[in-house]
Amino acid sequence: MLEINLIKGQLDRLRLYNLKSNIESILHTSQIENQSNFEFLKQLLDIEIKHREKRDYERRLKSAHLPQHYNLDNFNHNYGGITKPQLKQLRELVWVENAYNLILMGPSGTGKTFIAAGLIYEAIRNGYKAYLITMEELINTIRMKNISTSAMQKYNRLLNAHLLAIDDIMLFPVKREEANDFFNLINTLHEKASIIITTNKAPTEWVEVLGDEVVTTAILDRILFKCEVLKLSGSSYRIENRKTIFNK
Repeated sequence: MLEINLIKGQLDRLRLYNLKSNIESILHTSQIENQSNFEFLKQLLDIEIKHREKRDYERRLKSAHLPQHYNLDNFNHNYGGITKPQLKQLRELVWVENAYNLILMGPSGTGKTFIAAGLIYEAIRNGYKAYLITMEELINTIRMKNISTSAMQKYNRLLNAHLLAIDDIMLFPVKREEANDFFNLINTLHEKASIIITTNKAPTEWVEVLGDEVVTTAILDRILFKCEVLKLSGSSYRIENRKTIFNK
């Protein structure tokens, strides 16, 4: 018992809390299986690696801020106008490895956010740092980053993303100084990370929201350099499948 407590103390000092909690069962298994020193050490390391990978996955998933529904297996191809082969290829994430961008353009309810969230989830499952953020939330983060520690931390996470999905871009007007800061973000991520953009406006209409043709052109130049534009169509899934409080 004294030896176990000594080992637990050492694991505690090394902050190996998962091993500390499971050391008795690990030692018991080792004795039953008559493991060699090498096998026992390998088992310890395997357990710690799996625990850290699981914890890292959970942290990245929480930080991604995904909506309630994001499983692309459930995507209804009757809405949205994206084919099954196209979606399958997007889910393979080769385009993320090559820092390609993706614009999902179309009217409300055609699955833009659902696809973006699903691809963020696929990226997280495959070990990438990926985030989903609305344009409004992004602009608020940019606005607050120099006066709020939490906003600056959030902004820095976005700068270090492998994949960033910006939802509902150009839905609301953006002030000129904020448009410049938005360009700085896009410019920093350019060819280092992939960007997904969902929008109901064609790129030619973005200048109306940003209010600066030069900045808009610079943003588009970087986004469209390596980019796939998918024009989604069809009626709104939400309208077609709206809920009711009354029994039918």
